[in-house]
Amino acid sequence: MLGTSRPRTDAIVSESAQAAALPSAAVFPVEPAPVSIRRRLAAFVYESVLLFGVVFAAGLAFSLALQQRNGYTHHNAMAVWIIFVAGAYFVCLWHKGGQTLPMKTWRLRVVGPDGKPPTLARATLRYLAAWLWFLPPLVLHPLLDLSIPHTLALVACWFVIWAASARLSHDRQFLHDRLAGTRIVAIAPQGAKP
Repeated sequence: MLGTSRPRTDAIVSESAQAAALPSAAVFPVEPAPVSIRRRLAAFVYESVLLFGVVFAAGLAFSLALQQRNGYTHHNAMAVWIIFVAGAYFVCLWHKGGQTLPMKTWRLRVVGPDGKPPTLARATLRYLAAWLWFLPPLVLHPLLDLSIPHTLALVACWFVIWAASARLSHDRQFLHDRLAGTRIVAIAPQGAKP
């Protein structure tokens, strides 16, 4: 078959070999525009759905290990355990590759000031600072003896204020990212050229 043309595979192999030789952060091109708040909140909702499964599994493991018979037995220890497990989930994934599954789906990545996935310390600080999404109104619940509906309304108002705070930043980053020295960036689709 002398007249048939075959695609050159050596160019494809050399490009993939070059990509394999680059550090992992260099393989993922970053879009220059800031990520929209709507896109980050959509990833947040997806993250909440997955986090429900993580929390359920952690709670089940805790209950089985301590043979918990009702919700009042060891409930404070269980809350600390669930906070620890959720922290391990986020911190490990952010530190390892800068993404959780919802962030991969929405093509988002957490990066440090150097553009690489955050260090363990920065990822931990980001996790702790992210509790500011919910902690202030939840602390007011017992202090002001608020009812559950009032507390939920306060959480919703605080959530909107916290999300709106991203508009105060020139790169539209949430306050917990600014506090931790991290930022959310958009990853270009797989087939896009940098």
